[in-house]
Amino acid sequence: MNPAKKKPTFTLVKRPSPRVALLIESSSALGRDFLLGISEYLRAHTHWSIEFHEMDLRADAPDWFNGWQGDGVIARVKSRSVAKTIARLGVPTVDLFGGAPDVKIPLVCSNEENVGRVAAQHLLERGFRFFAFCGRTGLNWSDARANGFRQCVTEAGFPFQMFSSEGKDDVAENIVSPKSGDDDVRGLKDWLDSLPKPVGIMTCNDVRGRAVIQACSELGLAVPDDVAVIGVDKDDVMSALAEVPLSSVIVNSQRIGYEAAALLDRMMNGERPPREAILIDPIGVATRRSTDIISVTDPNLAKAMLFIQKNCCETITINSVAAFAGLSRSVLQRRFRSILRETVHEAIIRLRLKRARELLLGTNLPLLDVADSSGFKSGEYMGVVFKTRFGKTPAQFRKELRTMGASASGGLPDCRDGRPPENPWFEKMHPMTPRREREGLDLTGEFDGARRLLPAAAVA
Repeated sequence: MNPAKKKPTFTLVKRPSPRVALLIESSSALGRDFLLGISEYLRAHTHWSIEFHEMDLRADAPDWFNGWQGDGVIARVKSRSVAKTIARLGVPTVDLFGGAPDVKIPLVCSNEENVGRVAAQHLLERGFRFFAFCGRTGLNWSDARANGFRQCVTEAGFPFQMFSSEGKDDVAENIVSPKSGDDDVRGLKDWLDSLPKPVGIMTCNDVRGRAVIQACSELGLAVPDDVAVIGVDKDDVMSALAEVPLSSVIVNSQRIGYEAAALLDRMMNGERPPREAILIDPIGVATRRSTDIISVTDPNLAKAMLFIQKNCCETITINSVAAFAGLSRSVLQRRFRSILRETVHEAIIRLRLKRARELLLGTNLPLLDVADSSGFKSGEYMGVVFKTRFGKTPAQFRKELRTMGASASGGLPDCRDGRPPENPWFEKMHPMTPRREREGLDLTGEFDGARRLLPAAAVA
């Protein structure tokens, strides 16, 4: 009789987690959002052993990093010296800044030209006819934002002016605080005083935006009546410290962190790094008092704009808009085309599409309910219009934008004054409908800026 065969035994060998260093400043809201995006990816997909210590973006590579042994790096590469220090490790690396473009490190960053376009459209929608940009010469992110802003404004047929102080060699310094020399302040004031009024100004970031608002105050220029100001980064501290709360383009920094972690994960598993930078579009605009105005001097046209904003998601017609504005249909159409560069119908559809995007991004409503709440006669019609305008269906839009940092469970930007966030596809007016009132949003002061430009009878 054969003895019973001994069953083979197996030993489970646990693969060690990859060691990843994060050279990202925790001293700014932007840096902390990058870190949140990275952690979101790790919770959903994998586990790393993280090496991270508090640091400032102005600092060189920390002492602990010299001689560090690991598997990958995500960093805000601000200089060639930092880039070379990282390159000597010979491990997969993803950059979030682009401060050393001559050193070939895969880059995931904000689409800075689209940041400029979003700001330009935000000011265009408020009826401005003069535009300017205040930035930093020689800093790639500032120059790219200025270029996108200029292109959008000039394509719309309006003049553009620019004021730019020379950027310092230490690019990080210009993110943390503006150059504060007397010559810079004097030059900024002279430039602001020389601009035609009213004017819409984009600044390269919120720090610069606060400086512009301060200079306007010292010159006796009213914000937003004489000068409307929009910054970038949605820095709540800068907005709170400004004399007038600052509107700001919201960079999708959590998404940037998430995509950087995803790319590094793929590279550590053998994927070749991409040759081109991965650019992440901004989320939209946090609208605050610094741009809370409709800069249209024609009271009938301003009245028509208010009526469309309030009722765009209801059953309205061009004739009903004309009747409310006290104009004939033909005169209303001519004024829309000559001043706002669009037809009444285009304005209504644009606002309905904006409302649809807000609901797709911020709620779990079925598509049919989204269509009804946005003023479209059917879900099919909304889908056709949506895809024609944006190149994707409403369902595709919702799926893509909720991939990271924009879920209805809490990822939406915290926009003040009861306004939902504006999205970056260049809509013009902010809709207000009875449906939104029934949803319990605080709409106090929604049209204060517009009412300042209207006679009392027009807003009765």
